Amino acid sequence: MIRDDQAIQKTWFLRGKQRVIRTTGKYRGVKLLATVDYAAGQIIWEEDEHYTVETFLSFVQKVISKYPGGKIVMVLDNARIHHAKLLQPFLEEMNERLELVFLLPYSPQLNIVEGLSGNGLNPM
Repeated sequence: MIRDDQAIQKTWFLRGKQRVIRTTGKYRGVKLLATVDYAAGQIIWEEDEHYTVETFLSFVQKVISKYPGGKIVMVLDNARIHHAKLLQPFLEEMNERLELVFLLPYSPQLNIVEGLSGNGLNPM
């Protein structure tokens, strides 16, 4: 998630001269779904306001359509939506083409997508 938190944590003012700094008070952000193709050096990604099973399924279908032949291995974190029951029929149907491999829990340092910056990314 790319966050746009408008909360101010700390400020410095002379005693008795504190000013009120207005913020939106909203926690906004964009969910980023992405995968890296090591062989081609390409990033397939899309943004959404919500990160749901349906959003994830749509993204996986997009990746599969981008690579119409061969086996696809996706390395994922352990987000709940990656294990949802709603995915099971699709995964069973695609088991010859798609393999999901899960990272260890609480290991974002192993997820290459976590380190991607938004600079220069274009949705595919």
